[in-house]
Amino acid sequence: MTLAGWALIALFVAILGLTAKPVGLWLFALYEGRRTPLHALLGPVERGFYRLAGVDPAKEQSWRRYALHMLLFQLATALLTYFLLRAQGMLPLNQRGLPGLGADGAMNVAISFVTNTNWQWYTGESTLSNLSQMLALAIHNFLSAATGIAIAFALFRGFARRESATVGNFWADMTRVTLYLLVPICVVYALYLVAAGVPQTFVASIDAHTLEGAKQTLALGPVASQEAIKMLGTNGGGFFNANSAHPFENPTAMTNLVQMLSIFLIGVGLTYTFGKAVGDTRQGWAILAAMTILFLAGAAVAYAMEVHPTPLMHQLGLAGGNMEGKEVRFGIIGSALFSVVTTAASCGAVNAMHDSFTALGGLIPMFNMELGEVVVGGVGAGIYGFLLFAILAVFVAGLMVGRTPEYVGKKIEAREVKLAVLAIAVLPLMILGGSAIATVTQAGLAGPLNKGPHGFSEILYAFSSATANNGSAFAGLTAGTPFYNALLGIAMWIGRFFIIVPVLAIAGSLAAKKHTPAGAGSFPTTGGLWVGLLVGIILIIGGLTFLPGLALGPIADHLTAAAGQLF
Repeated sequence: MTLAGWALIALFVAILGLTAKPVGLWLFALYEGRRTPLHALLGPVERGFYRLAGVDPAKEQSWRRYALHMLLFQLATALLTYFLLRAQGMLPLNQRGLPGLGADGAMNVAISFVTNTNWQWYTGESTLSNLSQMLALAIHNFLSAATGIAIAFALFRGFARRESATVGNFWADMTRVTLYLLVPICVVYALYLVAAGVPQTFVASIDAHTLEGAKQTLALGPVASQEAIKMLGTNGGGFFNANSAHPFENPTAMTNLVQMLSIFLIGVGLTYTFGKAVGDTRQGWAILAAMTILFLAGAAVAYAMEVHPTPLMHQLGLAGGNMEGKEVRFGIIGSALFSVVTTAASCGAVNAMHDSFTALGGLIPMFNMELGEVVVGGVGAGIYGFLLFAILAVFVAGLMVGRTPEYVGKKIEAREVKLAVLAIAVLPLMILGGSAIATVTQAGLAGPLNKGPHGFSEILYAFSSATANNGSAFAGLTAGTPFYNALLGIAMWIGRFFIIVPVLAIAGSLAAKKHTPAGAGSFPTTGGLWVGLLVGIILIIGGLTFLPGLALGPIADHLTAAAGQLF
């Protein structure tokens, strides 16, 4: 480990800390529906959308109506994406003449991008046309990110409002977030990436001649525009198969730092927005403190594990840390930090092969996902997922002080606790259930390229990534089969919407309650004790997925051996 490595981690955290308030204030303006400096330019566009859609942005919705509109929108866009991918061979901007995707593959991709997972079983540059990359995929990078932020806004209103029957308007929240946040930032971001060397063109490929005189065909396309929202919206789906390890997606150490910062930018800002929404910014800073503690712990372990040679490397006389599967231009710290950032958020972009990390170095990305993607987490999804844990934490604290638990002025009663437990339980049930099915079926066992414990890790990582809507992979799993496309597609859908609906139900329940002022017996939710309790609750519940997962490998080994199959 070097001073420069630790300095990069410290610089990364410091920049994010400085951006939390300004980004949070901008998001708070959108949350309240207030006018911003961009309204002079984009206001007519917003109003035009409402007129075309027949939407009255001032007409608010109950949580049930909000959820229904959200689900119908996701289903409709998923079906549109499915048919676009199936018909790819007949559509324009397909200079390489690529055929349409098969039914199971198109279904998996449609679900993947609608749910903000961006799991990719395919090689982007040789499977998808430029039109598919833009119209079928990149558009979801905006819409799925906006959906997550809209759900967070609805939950914030649940905590902030008093005796209200509504939690906002889904269409207004979606439109404002897309127009006044995601699009403007991505325009500037994409221009920066173009200046840094990322392609932005409709040309499908060019021929280059290497120094040895060989001819090489290089795939091109509208990469910079997709790369910007891929990072900012914590989507993670790469234009190229190598994702952010590809020099056309992430050419320099500076773009690597900017991409890591953009992954966390909105998630960090939303913590401050929450504090503003409930009238106490200390609440937001407490949440950010807990997130930062968990993040720094993961970053420290991953960096330490990758920078030290493994026992096998010592035997071979190799020194300097584990550079297998890493790009020289990023080095160990740039790769290890990126792996923690992308899995702490639900981004899933990778600039190194997690399958090549050391045992404990690869454990951290997997553990981040199994915590529920709440260590900053995805845009919107991270903060509403974290608040589910906050509800459980304040419930535990209420038991300790012997009175009804309260959080930011709202009594947390049986309904909210049950809904929070229901949402949180989705993660271990789908991760462990899906992994168990894959490890005792022939179709599932055909996927891992490695045998034994590492092969099991490839399966467990895939279901952790799919259910947590992350999208990264250990890269050793052959997942483009009907079995994995179907099972992982189910995991992605359940991991997204079986959490969102309970979150909206909690929002509706809280919005209808009266405000309860904190009393002498109330548990404080802004100090160090509260931050420690939050961290502890998240680690304990995350262990419900992580520890059984460690035990599942040997169990599956015995089961498959008994069935006459060699895992």
